[in-house]
Amino acid sequence: MVEPVSDAVDYPALADFRHALRLFLVFSESRAAEQGLTAQQHQALLAIRGAPSGQVTIGYVAERLVIKPHSASGLVERLEALGLLARSASESDKRQALIGLTPKARALLETLSATHREELLRLRPMLTSLLARLD
Repeated sequence: MVEPVSDAVDYPALADFRHALRLFLVFSESRAAEQGLTAQQHQALLAIRGAPSGQVTIGYVAERLVIKPHSASGLVERLEALGLLARSASESDKRQALIGLTPKARALLETLSATHREELLRLRPMLTSLLARLD
């Protein structure tokens, strides 16, 4: 059962948490733009790099970015045109293309990820405090 929301505590905490998330997203979008990427392109590269199996398909990118497969296909094509992704045929199913990062993408993502990690560590006390307010 879902507990009712308290006007005095929950709404301010939820509003502050949404604001903190938005601040982080603005930070992230701006760092991606500094590297010549859109936020969605950055997110796609991160999803591909973070895939546990290493067997990344268009479907996987679509699922991780919560977009339609045809949108993911266009995104992958744009990243491929930028020299950030390469496709190869799956060993188990030659009809299926696997997507991987190029060395250029790995270097770019390493820079972005280090910056994002620093920002998250900076924000951790505030985020922890905001989450605690919801207990």
